[in-house]
Amino acid sequence: MSKPMRTIEIDDEVFAYLQRHGEPLVDSPNDVLRRLLLNGGTPPADPARRSGALMFILEAGLLQPGDELEHHQPRLRRTHKATVTADGWVELPDGRSFPQPSPALKAQTGSEINGWGQYMHVPSGRRLQDLREEASVPAAPEEDS
Repeated sequence: MSKPMRTIEIDDEVFAYLQRHGEPLVDSPNDVLRRLLLNGGTPPADPARRSGALMFILEAGLLQPGDELEHHQPRLRRTHKATVTADGWVELPDGRSFPQPSPALKAQTGSEINGWGQYMHVPSGRRLQDLREEASVPAAPEEDS
């Protein structure tokens, strides 16, 4: 005996998200929701996708998956937002993902721009460049007691 199906309404943005995280011609929106909701709310990593440039900063504990990045363009009165993924990529609100911050910021601004120097890590208020430098500094050796 099968369980009854329920009908829900979703907006275009949610539907686009489901499409980005589903396998075309295989997954239904229900399949994607089931996988996302029962998998801790994060899409499964693509096994073919290599780690992004932010991975070593995640591993150093200076970034967390889901952390927000921002770049402000005061003269244009625009703020660009992005999210750090669990595999060290930069994901834009439209679902596009980039392994490096600079191409992600270029996609948002339309200009060549240093994403390391211009993206701010919202939780800490620090530039990605500062976090990269901190994560690159070797840990001090532990002292014997």
